Amino acid sequence: MSCVVVAASSPRREVAPPTNVIPAPCSCLSDAISTMTGPHRNDPDSNHSQRPNALRAAWSRWSALAVLFGAIGCQALQRPDPIALPTRRAMENEHLLVRSDVKLPKNHKLLRDLDGLRDEIAETLQLPIQKQPVTVYLFSDEVRYAQYLHVRYPKLPPRRAYFVGTAKELAVYTFWGEKIQEDLRHEYTHGVLHASLQDVPLWLDEGLAEYFEVASRPAGLNRDYASRVASDFAKGWHPNLERLESLEAVGDMQKADYLESWAWVHFLLHHSDDSREVLLSYLRELQTNGKPGYLSTRLRTTIPHADERFAAHAASLSSGLVTVSDER
Repeated sequence: MSCVVVAASSPRREVAPPTNVIPAPCSCLSDAISTMTGPHRNDPDSNHSQRPNALRAAWSRWSALAVLFGAIGCQALQRPDPIALPTRRAMENEHLLVRSDVKLPKNHKLLRDLDGLRDEIAETLQLPIQKQPVTVYLFSDEVRYAQYLHVRYPKLPPRRAYFVGTAKELAVYTFWGEKIQEDLRHEYTHGVLHASLQDVPLWLDEGLAEYFEVASRPAGLNRDYASRVASDFAKGWHPNLERLESLEAVGDMQKADYLESWAWVHFLLHHSDDSREVLLSYLRELQTNGKPGYLSTRLRTTIPHADERFAAHAASLSSGLVTVSDER
């Protein structure tokens, strides 16, 4: 695995930029003011002549505190730390650790789905037992998630979820929202791939994540993507696998690239036994060789007129002519 791997949910999963995040209100100043001025307002033993001196002293102390807060920042006294990682363990086994700000029972359907997804990925792609567990950090809300990523990874574009892989940890970051299952399945797929393989080309990494994020049957069929691919073909679109293979950074991937990557993966897995073997043999080599060359070269050697067959496969998906086997 390369030193640092970053994979993201597609741009259709954008979140508001972290710079727009409003931090939690800080009560430290108001508490200090209340402490210093309250007794003079409510104490029946205090006499009127003493108030000016007391108030002057209080305001002097407040001014000193204001300077202090200007130097260290209110955030330093806030609890909890707004950019701390979730620490509560929701699930742990040899392949997966989920740390969540959201209290989840161990048998929650989301956790069961993730646990089953690993087996689904391994069986479909014939992957070996993963060498490293994947840790999922599930934030309770978008604000804390965005704050953490903005501080920890300031150069990343805003997305609802991220996978970041290093030699130390394979980590998924996301927050509890309406698309939580989809986001977790997508990013966890990245984790399983990088835990099992030496490296994964960007387009294939994202294409497989898009494929496995779909929890419904038939497996891997994103109906929205299928209709959009058919529409793009009708408008004169020409797929270009070699162009996808040239993309090297997450920021280079546009919405259309995620869609096309998914379509090529679906074609490879479901068009024919030959196309499926092209993908599986490529993944087998990635287990020991992080730079096995371009998959497109193998595809065109094995399947003549691959582009035309890809177009026919995509058209049949949208028209419902393809029946995707649940066994694949």
